[in-house]
Amino acid sequence: MASSHLLREARRRAGLSQAELGERAGKAASAISRWEIASTKPSFETLRQLIRAAGFDLVVGLVAADDHDLALIRRSLTRSPEERLAEMVSAVRALESMAKAHG
Repeated sequence: MASSHLLREARRRAGLSQAELGERAGKAASAISRWEIASTKPSFETLRQLIRAAGFDLVVGLVAADDHDLALIRRSLTRSPEERLAEMVSAVRALESMAKAHG
């Protein structure tokens, strides 16, 4: 379940325990545990609140793809999953380097 992974990742990246995140968000640590193991699912607004309490933001949007986007999608689909993953890892590392340089 995507929400459980998002929540766990945000909490871990923030260096917070479930209890600390719960305190910041006004939620019980036991509820956060249930959401992280996907035994229950938080509402979208609750998930957003928890992500924000961890110091991140959850942005979801729908946009129409233009010709440029479609070309990028087509190019991506010609690559193997391993090649796409390597490209994403490289992009993330570049963003992390930029953040450190400006942080």
